[in-house]
Amino acid sequence: MMPNLTAQLVFWPVVAVGVALDLWTKRAVFDWLQQPRGPGSFSLIDGFLQLVIAVNDGAAFGIASGQRYKLIAISVIALIVILAVFLFSGTERKLVHVALGLFAAGVCGNLYDRIFNDGLVRDFIDVVYWSGRHWPAFNVADSMLCIGVALIIISNFFTEKSSRKHARQHE
Repeated sequence: MMPNLTAQLVFWPVVAVGVALDLWTKRAVFDWLQQPRGPGSFSLIDGFLQLVIAVNDGAAFGIASGQRYKLIAISVIALIVILAVFLFSGTERKLVHVALGLFAAGVCGNLYDRIFNDGLVRDFIDVVYWSGRHWPAFNVADSMLCIGVALIIISNFFTEKSSRKHARQHE
């Protein structure tokens, strides 16, 4: 069963806007920070959040560093799986469609960098979680992937709860 029009009108715009936002922010921040008299980094919330220039040739936390073609292949497979789940799952939950759109956008944004930026994913968000301790720099695509995971968890939590309630009503 293919997704209905409502699902299509949720999923595809989330993908398009997500990819555009990721690529635009990467370009804007890198161009701004790297210009000849650019700041190099910029503090948004002093001591907690700043914009930096960072590149990553691996996946999350540097996993598979230097394995560009393997990461491209994994990204393409992930994108195919995401599209298959969207197209053939038959789910009517809009939250799942948003999550899948965010997954697709996040994968596409970082895949673009792997293909067209010599295998280097551009990261620019730097969070200091403890004095002198920095979370690995990330980007909008990474954020969309994390938000997508959170939405799937939330969706499953509420679905499980409502399924149990529905089952009790029929007993």
